[in-house]
Amino acid sequence: MVQHKIAIGITGALLVAGMMSLFTVKETEKAIKFRFGEIVKSDYTPGLHFTIPVINNVKLFDARIQTMDSRPERFLTAEKKNVIVDSFVKWRIGDVTKFYTVVSGDIDQANLRLDQIIKDAFRGEFSKRNIKQLVSTDRSAIRELLIKNSKSVAADLGMEILDVQVMRIDLPEEVSASVFSRMEAERERVAREFRSQGAEAAERIRADADRQRVVTLANAYREAEKLRGEGDARSAEIYAQAYGQDPEFFAFYRSLSAYKKTFSNSSMLVLDPDSEFFQYFKKQK
Repeated sequence: MVQHKIAIGITGALLVAGMMSLFTVKETEKAIKFRFGEIVKSDYTPGLHFTIPVINNVKLFDARIQTMDSRPERFLTAEKKNVIVDSFVKWRIGDVTKFYTVVSGDIDQANLRLDQIIKDAFRGEFSKRNIKQLVSTDRSAIRELLIKNSKSVAADLGMEILDVQVMRIDLPEEVSASVFSRMEAERERVAREFRSQGAEAAERIRADADRQRVVTLANAYREAEKLRGEGDARSAEIYAQAYGQDPEFFAFYRSLSAYKKTFSNSSMLVLDPDSEFFQYFKKQK
């Protein structure tokens, strides 16, 4: 009976020791194995692994993507103007051994160190550009430069930078008013220039229309005079031809027309009765 209890106790101890010698690394974790405080292994793949109780101990670290949301920070531009930048960084543990050695595996400590690295990168890039360039430049270009400049420094901390995003670039309140005033003045100058160009174009169009009107009227008058002259010439030609056929009749007809016009305009005339005007009154059949 005693032997049976001893066997059960040994079996239980072996089971406990076996369970203590096993540990699991998940897909979202990285692990480091220590031997009396010294790192002996860190390249564990996800799954079940063995260790020696008491001699070895294991620490697990979160290998998922972390987000460092920085507080808005002021940076100087190339023109020595302050801008307020709001940004965030996506990172994860790259080299878990370095990560543990440098920042003791502390996520908060890692974020503090990374925040300083990113600020230095921002400071370097923003000091090369003025406000207009920062606003108009493609954000992806700045992003690539920030990642490139900070990646190697972050790697020394065992961290892998995946993304750096600038959410917003603002001007301080004391600068915004003056910038907006300059922008307003510039827009007003452009508007005045456009209005001046429009007035100039309008005057040019109006002058050209007046010139075309004068030319058109002159051409029309010339054509009318030409047609009138041709008509008068044709009329005179026809009249001359008709007059040549019977001069006496046309002399009589012309006198009748003169009588009609004269007597319709005046009721009294003082003329010599022997004048040629009354030749057909005196002429006998």
